[in-house]
Amino acid sequence: MQNQIVLILLVALVIAVGVAIWLYTRQRRTAALRERFGPEYDRALQRSGDRHTAEATLQERQERVEHLRIRPLAGREREQFAERWASAQAQFVDDPKGAIGQADQLVGEVMQVRGYPVGDFEQRAADISVDHPRVVDNYRTAHRLALKSERSGAETEELRQAMVHYRALFEELLETEQAHTEVRR
Repeated sequence: MQNQIVLILLVALVIAVGVAIWLYTRQRRTAALRERFGPEYDRALQRSGDRHTAEATLQERQERVEHLRIRPLAGREREQFAERWASAQAQFVDDPKGAIGQADQLVGEVMQVRGYPVGDFEQRAADISVDHPRVVDNYRTAHRLALKSERSGAETEELRQAMVHYRALFEELLETEQAHTEVRR
């Protein structure tokens, strides 16, 4: 009888320890994903309505991007893209709509050269969110405004905002090799 009580208490203790470890691990995973994805974590949570689903989605993104061959730009590539960006910004004064189209195309080209797949927009944004979570929302906003400009015409101020948003992502994508290594860590 006493052996059964000891056995029951040991089983209960093992279960309690197991639950505590599981809760701790889950909490650490949540904290790590929140830290890594920042505002994108909240966006994923809002879209899914469920923390488990949101975290699984973010984890899948992270694993997908880890298998890509993302590379920093070479010095000359960075210079050429920076020159083209300066040209797009200068074009904005005379042709805001054309400059936005050029900015969108330029961001896509930089992504492609760096090694990001350039499929549909949502996949590009999801991939970018892994290494650049602080600016992916800028990319979404800029893209939405660029589409609005193409469809129904956007106000000049909206186009200016789109250019600012594209620039935030563009500057992150032009990061140095040192910055790239730090982001991947």
